[in-house]
Amino acid sequence: MAAIPSLFLLCVCNLASGQIRYSIAEEQERGAFVGKLADDLGLNVEELSRRRFRIISDSPTQYLDVNLKNGILFVEKRIDREQLCGQTLACLLLYDVVIENPVHQYRVEVEILDINDNSPTFPVSEIHLEIAESATPGARFLLQGARDPDAQGNSLHTYQLTPNDHFLLDVQVRGETMLPELLLEKSLDREKQFQHRLLLVALDGGSPERTGTAYISITVLDTNDNAPVFEQSLYTVTLMENVPMGTVVIKPNATDLDEGSNSDIVYSFSNYNKEMIAELFRIDPMSGEIRVKGILDFEGTKNYDIDLEAKDKGFNSLSTHCNIQVNIKDVNDNPPHITLNSVAEVISEDASRGTLVALINVRDRDSQEYGDVNCQISPNHPFILQSSFKNSYRLVSNDLLDREHIPAYKITVKCNDHGNPPLIANASIIVPVADINDNAPSFPQSAYEIYVMENNAPGNSIGKVTAVDVDMDQNSHLSYFIQDSRTQGAPITSYVSINSENGVLYSQRTFDYEQLKRFQVHIQAQDGGVPILSNNVTVNVIILDQNDNPPIIISTDSMNYSKTPVPRSATPRYLATKVVASDADSGQNARLFYQIVRATDPSLFTVSHNSGEIRTARYFKDSDTTTQILVAQVRDNGHPSLSATATVTLTVAEQSAGIRSNVGEPRKDLQSSSDFAFHIVIPLGVISLILLAVIIALVVLIWPVNKRPAYSKSCSTVRRCCVSELESKDRLQHSNVNLQIVPDHKVIGNILEMRGNGSFLAAYQYRVHSAPRATTELMVSTPFSPTTPGTDGRNRRIVVSEYAGKETNDWPHDINKVEE
Repeated sequence: MAAIPSLFLLCVCNLASGQIRYSIAEEQERGAFVGKLADDLGLNVEELSRRRFRIISDSPTQYLDVNLKNGILFVEKRIDREQLCGQTLACLLLYDVVIENPVHQYRVEVEILDINDNSPTFPVSEIHLEIAESATPGARFLLQGARDPDAQGNSLHTYQLTPNDHFLLDVQVRGETMLPELLLEKSLDREKQFQHRLLLVALDGGSPERTGTAYISITVLDTNDNAPVFEQSLYTVTLMENVPMGTVVIKPNATDLDEGSNSDIVYSFSNYNKEMIAELFRIDPMSGEIRVKGILDFEGTKNYDIDLEAKDKGFNSLSTHCNIQVNIKDVNDNPPHITLNSVAEVISEDASRGTLVALINVRDRDSQEYGDVNCQISPNHPFILQSSFKNSYRLVSNDLLDREHIPAYKITVKCNDHGNPPLIANASIIVPVADINDNAPSFPQSAYEIYVMENNAPGNSIGKVTAVDVDMDQNSHLSYFIQDSRTQGAPITSYVSINSENGVLYSQRTFDYEQLKRFQVHIQAQDGGVPILSNNVTVNVIILDQNDNPPIIISTDSMNYSKTPVPRSATPRYLATKVVASDADSGQNARLFYQIVRATDPSLFTVSHNSGEIRTARYFKDSDTTTQILVAQVRDNGHPSLSATATVTLTVAEQSAGIRSNVGEPRKDLQSSSDFAFHIVIPLGVISLILLAVIIALVVLIWPVNKRPAYSKSCSTVRRCCVSELESKDRLQHSNVNLQIVPDHKVIGNILEMRGNGSFLAAYQYRVHSAPRATTELMVSTPFSPTTPGTDGRNRRIVVSEYAGKETNDWPHDINKVEE
């Protein structure tokens, strides 16, 4: 084979629209130069790798590739044009060139040019013919033609016949087929020569030309001298490609002027037909009727040339031929074929509009409008489909993404052709959304309250805060920190610490309620993203009181006098003296009770349990001793209870001016104090009764309707206090009273604190707790204030009966007693 240029002139067609064309010869070695693709597209070679320069082809075989270092398009695999395109006029390899950042797409067409690498060949090495000697000059005999798989000028060009005395060669062209016919120039004389042997040569149009040969063996026969004749030499038929098998194609007719067996005609497909003719069609040898035998496909072959032979049955039979051209009409029988290229594995949720997700190529093998395709994607997605070329699209983002709202998108690409009805193809693309750190941690509560019992052990857990972050992976990994602040002049970290992993708070010291009742801790939660996002929350640490301080006796009247005189004429309930004590604790732990634990005469004096006043219990007798020694005990109401004692010495004396002077003055003070207390007790009792009525009304209102009957019954049978059913931290409407159940069972069970706010805050404090008899006590505490009238620091206790729901006659005689 002569040397053929390996590189053809580069053709650039419509570069503005992104299309370029090259031409190369087939059979090039691997690595053969095709074109400077990067330069022809105006691209910088140094940016090819960074911008993900690549070529995409629909062909399963990668014939061409690009060197990213120099941008040259080269042959990757040897190309056989005959294998790739057959004898089609134009053999093209189509490539899509894609480059990103920003995204550009180009269409590259590479035309594969034919070279003369195939010689013409005959199907047989020797052609046998039988010709009657009666054949007249001008008779024609069709010969089997040669085939050359090369295309255009390199394909079969002509035939030649060796010189002889009787025959000439006439070449007939029918469509794309070139048929050699043997023409009888001079009559045959069987008696002179009964057999002739000729050499038929087929030549192609290449340079240099290639040839193929076959021998023609001619036997001269004597007899039948009329050949059959068709009504037409060419028949044309049109069929739809989806016609069912068995459909009649045509029924040609031939006649023979001879008589008898010499006029009987047999029809058959001649040897000049392609192999596919016998696979797709069948013929009735007696009638010549041709029917469809196989499946016709317009996309495979658009027309078929059938060479039909009619041959008589005479001795030395004669035959004739006609051509039947079957044209196939396309129907919409091929749905679009969708090819997804460069599909993104993941897309960031902060991706900008226009980010490339996938390249989509669509092919429809049908023709004309049946091959035109429209594509769209499923609605309600932040993506759009952009058309690049005919039947080529780009899927890009068109809106902001939010992984926390939708972590992944399933996009369905739907393509339909223009047939009636249209054929549809679908393809799905799963696009996961990658997380970015766009959500700060959040706390479920705006503030936390943690209750800690005083005298706690350092290092123990006192509470926990928890934040959530809707991001994922490292962006949602949270760490907790205590922000710098000071409490009572010391850093907050000297009071509490926090586990940075789980938000558990630990005490760093022992708390003393009497020194510090509450403090605030400001906690920050940070995520592990870049940049770091954070959020803050305030934790109110409330110290709960514990009964750790015993009562302290401040004074008694006997402290001012070595012996407190009491007149012998004193009547019962005479105020002899008063024991005054205090307790550093608060609440029930500071509630004091007085009693006489030892006395010279236990029947002579009594002490008020709440006020500490020591009064006479009866009239003095002459037999009573002059000196009376009493041991008074003061105990608090804590658990366990703490106490202190004081010894009081009283002297029974005959009344005199001196005695009246010493004793009368305290009585005047005590009487004034008693009158003042009387004025305080009345309004406090009224207020307490009103609050009790409000509490009971609240219980009735907030208790579920469907439980009220059972509740009323349970109150009378189970002896459960109605007030204790109030929920924690309920607030009386239209008032300044808070009800709060103390949550720590280690202090005093069933405590309901009613704390006022505003102007009511400093006036009263109420506590309801279970008494030993399962009754309920409502404690009204009035804190002492030297500037507030009526705040004498005393406690009022209202006992709510456990016999709620019973008749009043069944109540104990002291059921609603108010004590001071």
